[in-house]
Amino acid sequence: MKTQIKICGLSTPEAVASVVTGGASHLGFIFFSKSPRHVSPQQAGELISNVSGLETVAVTVNADNIYLDEIVELMNPTMLQLHGSEDLPRVAEVKSRYRLPVIKALAIRDETDLEKARSYDGAVDLLLLDAKPPKGADLPGGNGVTFDWSLLKGLQTRTPILLSGGIDLGNVDEAMSRVRDTSNSIIGLDVSSGVESTPGAKDISKIEAFLAACI
Repeated sequence: MKTQIKICGLSTPEAVASVVTGGASHLGFIFFSKSPRHVSPQQAGELISNVSGLETVAVTVNADNIYLDEIVELMNPTMLQLHGSEDLPRVAEVKSRYRLPVIKALAIRDETDLEKARSYDGAVDLLLLDAKPPKGADLPGGNGVTFDWSLLKGLQTRTPILLSGGIDLGNVDEAMSRVRDTSNSIIGLDVSSGVESTPGAKDISKIEAFLAACI
């Protein structure tokens, strides 16, 4: 299987174009007002209007159905990412209501968190394992911190996994070694702050270099 690379937090046509040209598999758009990467459903729809053949992911944090309805109508994503505290019944409700593949993001710090992640195995289409945010952080992801990747050794799930949290050009080779390790279910990487010059500002040269290192 081709390595899956998701570049998240896109907000400009230039960044979208570089991700498409660079060969990423997933484009992520953030719908969370506290994030410096926040876009409106209309903006996201315009940004992907000429994108085809790639997964376009709407990333939400405990969004209600009214907001999800708006996102699905105006953006028309191919996938939904739930990056909040959505439990299994809520995941099932979202999948039933929108008939779209769902990514569930889970915050990892230790083996206990990994056990919680396993509880979603089979209930979603992709698991995204992110680092737990620092104490007092406003954002559930995109904080530029990693977790102990050695926890992933031998992690086998029915659901494919994207590794996230603090991945950048400095550790992309190590992250890719986790993807290539056939003892686990990791099929790709998710990056956001690691390809930015400042929070929310994607750096085209970093995107290009990151994708070149992965693909």
